[in-house]
Amino acid sequence: MSLLNPSKGWRSSSSRLLALYSTLFVAWSCLLLGVMYYEVSGYLETLAKHSLMQRQHLFSRFQGDQLVEALTTSMTFDMRAIDAYGLFDEQRGHLSGPIREIPDDLPLDGQIHELKGCIDSDDPDLPRDSCDAVATHTQDGRWLILVRDNGSLFAVNRIILHALLWGVSLTIIPGVAGWHLLRRRPLRRIRQLQASAEAIVAGDLTHRLPLSNRRDELDMLAAIVNAMLERIERLMHEVKGVCDNIAHDLRTPLTRLRAQLYRIQQQAADGSPEALQMDQVLAETDTLMARFRGLLRISELEDQQRRSGFLVLDPVPLLHELHDFYLPLAEEGQLTLTLDVPDSLPRLTGDRALLFEALANLLSNSIKFTPPGGEVILRGLDDGGSPRLEVLDSGPGIPQAERSAVFRRFYRVDDSNTHGGFGLGLSIVAAIVNLHGFKLEVGSSERGGARLSLDCRPNLIADT
Repeated sequence: MSLLNPSKGWRSSSSRLLALYSTLFVAWSCLLLGVMYYEVSGYLETLAKHSLMQRQHLFSRFQGDQLVEALTTSMTFDMRAIDAYGLFDEQRGHLSGPIREIPDDLPLDGQIHELKGCIDSDDPDLPRDSCDAVATHTQDGRWLILVRDNGSLFAVNRIILHALLWGVSLTIIPGVAGWHLLRRRPLRRIRQLQASAEAIVAGDLTHRLPLSNRRDELDMLAAIVNAMLERIERLMHEVKGVCDNIAHDLRTPLTRLRAQLYRIQQQAADGSPEALQMDQVLAETDTLMARFRGLLRISELEDQQRRSGFLVLDPVPLLHELHDFYLPLAEEGQLTLTLDVPDSLPRLTGDRALLFEALANLLSNSIKFTPPGGEVILRGLDDGGSPRLEVLDSGPGIPQAERSAVFRRFYRVDDSNTHGGFGLGLSIVAAIVNLHGFKLEVGSSERGGARLSLDCRPNLIADT
């Protein structure tokens, strides 16, 4: 059983929470800055209208040559691209000023009006875009046109807008950077917890989830799980100890019982009913003792301390030895046993005797369940720098629904028990595979039968 991979990127809960917080923070900042921009724009627009109104009241006090002199003097201090004027007689003829004609859409009512097209002139220094304009009737009967370009306000608005955009950008960039940095630590913790959980799932109940010095929520959860694991480990050891003791203690009286039965059988006359019954009793006794031996063998293989004797070995001679050992048995069953192994394979780390036992169990099962005339293949592959050892046959195969259950103790695909066995062979194989930290996969072969593939890449468990 393998655990789900930890979520990556935005899919993790911490990343989503931080992203939501950052989004809300940026949205609120944009709203706040937008309100500020609206308020400042309105204030500057009002200020511009008041400024133009003050100019209007100022120049309304002058008349005659004094008005012309005052207007000329103001032009030396005003920015020509922003402020302009035009003085016209009662027939609207131009008298002075850069504005040569009265704009057609400007009402002559003494009120400030916003014009979309400001001044139609060849002078590039005059205001061109929208502007505020006012037409004033002077005391001596002339018309004074005052214009202020709104572009100056828009320039201020643009400065403010750029500042606000920079503020939003400088808010988003640290937010994204903080989101990226803050989500990495929880994911790193989760990966550490997953690695430890994988070790526990693989059968190493001595392993515990790591704890940090922060004592946060993850540490609280890990501490609870560790307490549960300690309790489970203690109960498992108690149950295992009871089972092992029962199997060990019963082996001696069963051996004595079989010896007594054997002596009684020898005393019975050949062919008598008593002798036949004793044969059956002895067979049942042998079956019972074989089951106890299998249970004790599995218990022995589950001892993780056996890893200390692992060596680096070449799987090619091991496969050749297995083929030579089981070739006579395959020929006796009228089967073809094929060895498909390259000249060299990557080396692996393990116990050679245990690996021989595991592969021998797989080969024995394939030979047992493959009908006469079929084929069994022992194959070795280089799978990305690690060896993969496979046993394939042309037998009935293993149903999809039962592939995960065949490694349980006393489980048999064929309930009729026509092929014999106690359902412990594949359990022994699973114990050997778990001890090495390898992975055993059950599938279908190209011959239509079963394919049992031993992936010899060491996982995290093999390194603990």
